[in-house]
Amino acid sequence: MDKIIRISLSLLIVILIAFTSMVTYQAFVKSAYLNSLSSTYSYTCTITTDSTLSNVTLFIPVPEDPLGNSPIVARFSAHAITGLPGDWTVTLYDTGKATMVKITTPAITPTAGTSQAKPFTITLSSEMQSDKLIDTREPIKNSAMFQPVRELQPVACPAAGSAVQENPRCYRYVTSLYADYETAPGASVNITSTVVGRNSWNIFEPGSNEYTTVTSLLISGSHDGWVTMQGTLTSGTGTYDTPLPST
Repeated sequence: MDKIIRISLSLLIVILIAFTSMVTYQAFVKSAYLNSLSSTYSYTCTITTDSTLSNVTLFIPVPEDPLGNSPIVARFSAHAITGLPGDWTVTLYDTGKATMVKITTPAITPTAGTSQAKPFTITLSSEMQSDKLIDTREPIKNSAMFQPVRELQPVACPAAGSAVQENPRCYRYVTSLYADYETAPGASVNITSTVVGRNSWNIFEPGSNEYTTVTSLLISGSHDGWVTMQGTLTSGTGTYDTPLPST
């Protein structure tokens, strides 16, 4: 009888130690995740031309979520965008369907040596911390996109670059931009905007998930009016095996 009691107590101690170890491990993993978790938005807009542009007015979409919240609006308001030329006048407009940044300048003048093979490029950029986890699976519903998103269509994704990730989802869509400027008849102007929303952490090794959306257009010669931008979206890239519910 004593032997049975001793065996039972030993098993109970083993179970208690195993349970305590599991709880301690889970608490450590959760703490490591929360303490290392970082959610960021990276924004880039490039304007490329091979000729001088005069009397320039642009209305470029600013990334925002469906409720109108935008991680980049405050940066434009404070002129805290890296690469923003000092002679540009920047104003934000809410059209009711989207937030646009109005850019006006007397001229965009390329540097010496600019050609079609070596165009002149202005790059605006900013990286912002998000105070909440970014929804990288459903960014159209909950995260910053170039609004309005129209004609959304699923497309095949390129081959994955990592073996450890969920299956990403890819789309194409269109949105709008206004451009008014004068230039040479054969001049080329390319405007490309990109947003990457990323969550990253470190539990024994680095982990992350993200989405990327890119809009772009190419205009030839002078222009005055609205034009359609082509957009792409890749969501759900990375890993979602985290100790807390992930978006």
